[in-house]
Amino acid sequence: MVVSVKVFKKTTPNGKVTFYLGRRDFIDHLDYCDPIDGVVVVDKDYLKERRVFGQLITTYRYGREEDEVMGVKFSKELILCKEQIVPLVNQNMEMTPLQEKLVKKLGPNAFPFTFQFPQGAPSSVTLQAGEDDSGKPLGVEYTIRAYVGTNEDDRQHKRSQVSLTIKKLQYAPASRGRRLPSSLVSKGFTFSQGKINLEVTLDREIYYHGEKVAATIQITNNSRKAVKNIKCYVVQHCEVTMVNAQFSKHVASLETREGCPITPGANLTKTFYLVPLASSNKDRRGIALDGHLKDEDVNLASSTLVAEGKSTADAMGIVISYSVRVKVNCGTLGGELVTDVPFKLMTPAPGTIEKARVNAMKKMKSIEAHRYENSHYADDDDNIVFEDFAKMRMSAATD
Repeated sequence: MVVSVKVFKKTTPNGKVTFYLGRRDFIDHLDYCDPIDGVVVVDKDYLKERRVFGQLITTYRYGREEDEVMGVKFSKELILCKEQIVPLVNQNMEMTPLQEKLVKKLGPNAFPFTFQFPQGAPSSVTLQAGEDDSGKPLGVEYTIRAYVGTNEDDRQHKRSQVSLTIKKLQYAPASRGRRLPSSLVSKGFTFSQGKINLEVTLDREIYYHGEKVAATIQITNNSRKAVKNIKCYVVQHCEVTMVNAQFSKHVASLETREGCPITPGANLTKTFYLVPLASSNKDRRGIALDGHLKDEDVNLASSTLVAEGKSTADAMGIVISYSVRVKVNCGTLGGELVTDVPFKLMTPAPGTIEKARVNAMKKMKSIEAHRYENSHYADDDDNIVFEDFAKMRMSAATD
């Protein structure tokens, strides 16, 4: 079977400078982050005395673009790092295997470059826009940019500038651990003796995108009130650090009267299943997504992880967390008994069985989609190059 290499390609409007990146997702492993390795191909006759510079830029939008009036901006654009790409400053630069292949294939006008994310750089997160929102979506976005100029601060012309959006993501730890998150709460009543006890236990601490969240609910009614119904939610909590704002959204919900009413002296133990998915929340404004690039590969934003010894309060950007919220309705006068059990929602790490299963499902969906599309891998913003793509499909069909 022929193994093809997928490379993302984008060219400046004047066709003189071309970007090549082997991937657009870069993983933060907490103790280190994947370097951004790519290649720039430039027409030397076009450069003359000028040079090609590269920048890694993050845009942090924390307010709606249409609300910007009288020069007030609700976004920050920061250049995290910049360097000269052409001519190559470090002639002894150590190249990755992909860079070596591209430089060999593209010839002497190909120049490798490597950028590093600064320590503590926030993960890519996009807040889903509503129907009435016309501007750019809120969130944290990363862009890698190359431009032609006589020096780093030279004015950049759009005809000789090329930018490619990338994502900085986090993966789940290799081991999910054995701890079962749980919460136990009680509710008493002013003019009535006894209490209602509610215990909620999850079957694991870390869930992968697309998995069922199993919540076992145990209700013990030692009061004189009756439990009317039970509501379960998966809640996504977002903290926008730039403006110190916090908000929560339900990304999965369930309401049931099964086993109800739970009369005085009665007990109930039952497991409820919820599946938080981005596809179930497509039209809901403010849902946080894992750096929205294309509809088919978007997930809900992963839980924010921090290095050992640090707190999420020290994290930058948009901090994401999840919990299962259970509400027990004790009647009109009794009110509600509510508890939250936190958990983590993540993408499985490469090399795990779960990651292989996710990749297999994505591949099957991709194959099905291409059977009914005339243009394979069409993308208005980016040119995607598949080497030996036809051979790969033929050999895959014969296996």
